[in-house]
Amino acid sequence: MRPLTYLMSSLLLVASVQSIARPSIREYSANLDSSSWQLKNATALECKLVHAIPHFGQAVFVSKAGKDLSLRFEMQMIRQPDGYGLAQVVSVPPNWRSGEQARPIADMQLLKQFNGDLPKAKASLMLTELEQGYSPTLYFADWYSPYDQIKASLNPVRFSESYYKFNDCVASLLHYSFEDIAMTVLSYESNSDALTRESQARLSQIAEYLKHDKAIARVEIDTYTDSYGGRWINDELSRKRAKTLKEFFVQAGVDATVINTEGFGEKRHVAANDTTQGRAINRRAVVQLVRSEAPVLQ
Repeated sequence: MRPLTYLMSSLLLVASVQSIARPSIREYSANLDSSSWQLKNATALECKLVHAIPHFGQAVFVSKAGKDLSLRFEMQMIRQPDGYGLAQVVSVPPNWRSGEQARPIADMQLLKQFNGDLPKAKASLMLTELEQGYSPTLYFADWYSPYDQIKASLNPVRFSESYYKFNDCVASLLHYSFEDIAMTVLSYESNSDALTRESQARLSQIAEYLKHDKAIARVEIDTYTDSYGGRWINDELSRKRAKTLKEFFVQAGVDATVINTEGFGEKRHVAANDTTQGRAINRRAVVQLVRSEAPVLQ
């Protein structure tokens, strides 16, 4: 009996060890009562749709102004990764679709001390799944415990209303970003401080942008002329052009003390002055905008 008793004890010990070693799943999700979706930073420059996951972090969908439609998903975790790995992102069906399998969305790369994110196509798919009542869910190994797996779910409860507002916000975004206007070359009519029609339209774009971003830290304005006419006259004309542009930016809400201007007259040509086309290129203003790292969006 003693060998049998020893064998049974050994089997029980192995089973016990296997039970202890088997990873458990820690689940994070907003419940039916606490689930909320909020539209934040709803401006002409940025739209954010935010979902809080209690004790885990925030799921954030972001779209920004620009030439092309932008969309990005970011999982902002309270405890950021302490290593490198992948999170499997799947779409879990609601309870009333019993028997239906979870649908794969993406493998999200996780980097040490960074939030995880997904590009436009996968972020769009997640929004579509949420609209249909599915729960995009992340599964990944816990860096802080070898015994645990993490499951973090986005709850579709109360999603639709904020999602539709988010779509309206995205539709109202400017079709250009700060990077598109940070360096601008404007052209002038001959012997005048009047801009060409195309440059007037460009300046109107800048004015519209400045309505929404109040964190312009510095504006540099350099103006130039062609060589038609006397040098002194052209020096004065370039200074007049610079002054007019400075007044424009002040009226647009930029502090006059951060605007630097300089008129170069005929100096620093970028084209020959013996042709009409070359002189038109030389009649220009170069405007550079510098923004602080944390823009004030309105």
